[in-house]
Amino acid sequence: MNKKILIIALALALPLTVGAFPGGHDGDFKGHKGDRIEHLAQKLDLSAEQKQQLQQVFEEQHAKREALRQETDQRLQTVLTPEQMAKFEDMKKERHEKWQKRHHERKDQAAK
Repeated sequence: MNKKILIIALALALPLTVGAFPGGHDGDFKGHKGDRIEHLAQKLDLSAEQKQQLQQVFEEQHAKREALRQETDQRLQTVLTPEQMAKFEDMKKERHEKWQKRHHERKDQAAK
């Protein structure tokens, strides 16, 4: 029962982590972060110092998120069987591919 709850909770939480880095830079975090900082700089009229501080905040956020992802993967491996873990990884991959497809479709529609 607890395994099912954990799997369901992770299945619901993982799309949120993907959504945290929209941008279509094919996993290039630095490219997206730079775009985000420039976007905020324009919208909020940020100073050069503020832009640097935001860059540091985003880098720290990314490092924490990556550490949490690695910890979660390690904990999952202690809970799930190797077969379940492989199936779970396939589910994550499928979900990510669907997200990418939707993202590219939206990007294409916005360009029209």
